[in-house]
Amino acid sequence: MNEQHGGPVILKPISEVANFQRDLIPLNISEDFILKPLFADIAAESDIRAGVIAFRDFLFGFCDYLISDGHKYAKPPNKPTSVSDYPFLANVTNVLVEIGYYSEFSKTGDSLMVSKLPSCTPVIDEKGKKKNPKINGVGLIECLRFLSLCGLIFTGVDSTKIDLNVKKLDISEHGSINVSYPDNSVMLTGLKVMSIAEMELRPTRRYWGDNNILRCDYRLLKTKSSDVFEFLKDYIHPLPTDVQKFILNLHQRYTDKGLTCVMTILGDIHFAYAKINESQKKKLSERDIYSKRIFGILMSLRFGYCLVVRSKKTDRYQDVIKTFPVSLQKKISRGYGCDRKMWGTPCQHSCQGIRIPLDDSIIGISKNIETWLDNEV
Repeated sequence: MNEQHGGPVILKPISEVANFQRDLIPLNISEDFILKPLFADIAAESDIRAGVIAFRDFLFGFCDYLISDGHKYAKPPNKPTSVSDYPFLANVTNVLVEIGYYSEFSKTGDSLMVSKLPSCTPVIDEKGKKKNPKINGVGLIECLRFLSLCGLIFTGVDSTKIDLNVKKLDISEHGSINVSYPDNSVMLTGLKVMSIAEMELRPTRRYWGDNNILRCDYRLLKTKSSDVFEFLKDYIHPLPTDVQKFILNLHQRYTDKGLTCVMTILGDIHFAYAKINESQKKKLSERDIYSKRIFGILMSLRFGYCLVVRSKKTDRYQDVIKTFPVSLQKKISRGYGCDRKMWGTPCQHSCQGIRIPLDDSIIGISKNIETWLDNEV
C-alpha cells in the first residue's frame, strides 16, 4: 500500500464501496421537471423521464450485483491510491457511459447500436506512435460480463449473442454491437440522456475513475437549476428520520442566519457552510467558499455520514462549552488539525475539522450542537 498524508491507504471491500454508491442514488425523481432543449431530439419528454427512472432502478441492481458478486470482478490493485481504488469499477462505469454516449438507437428504438468505445480503442498520437487503450480487450469482456449479469444483452450485427466466455474482445472485429435491455427497454433512453449529461453538462469535467454516473444525477437534465436543499434532502435519505430532520433544520437555521451553503464532490460529498459577504459571493468559486467553511455535512466512504466543525472561537465561550456533555467537551477541547503534527498519529484527515457521526447519538446533543455553532457563527 502506498503512503498518503503519512498513512497507508486501506482499501474498502467492494461490497462496502457499492453499498455507499447505492445510498447516493436518489429515491425520488420528479416526473414533471422541464428538460433542457439539448434532449429534444432524443425521445419524447415522457419517455426520457420514464427512462431516467428506469436507469435509476438499473443502478440499484448494478450496485446490488456489486455487493453480491463484485469480489469476482473487482480485484484490488497492488498499491491503492484511495479507499475505493478498484480499476474494474472505473472500467465498467466508463464503458457504461460510452455505450450511452457514442451509440445510436436501432430502427426499432428498443436497443442501442455502438460501433466505438474510445476507452477501449488504441490511438495514434501526434508522433505517429500507437498508444494502448485505457481498457484492453480482457478488461472490456470482463465489463460486458458484469453488465450482462445486470441484465444487458450484447449481440453482433448478425443478431447472435456476443460470446462473453472469450478471453478478450475487440469491438472493431464486430463492426458494431447491439445493446438491449429486455427487462425494460426504456432504460436505454435513460442511459443515453444521462451519458450525454455526464459528458456535456457537468460543471466539472469528467475524469478517469469518476463514478458520478452511478449517482444518477438527473438534475443535470433540468432547465431550472436545483436548490442545494434538494440535493441535501436526497443524499441524507439513508439516515434515521430524526437525524434527517436535525440536518435539514440545521441547514435552514444557518442559511437563515446568512451562511452560504455549497455542495462539492471531491470523492466524498460535502455540504459546506461559510459566512460570505454578498460582495464576495460572485467572485468566489464553490471551492473558494468550501475553503472558508465553518462547518459542513460530509458523506464519506471512509468516515460515513458526519457533521464536521471547524471551530476557531472556542476560547471566547469556554463557560458555554462546560455546560455540554463531557464527550462533546472532549471533542471540542481536542480541536482539529494535522494528525501527524499535532498528535503524532497516522493521518485521519482531522485537518477537515471535528467529526461527529450523524447517527441516533447526535439527537441527544442536538441543542448543544446548535449552541456551539451559534457561538462560532
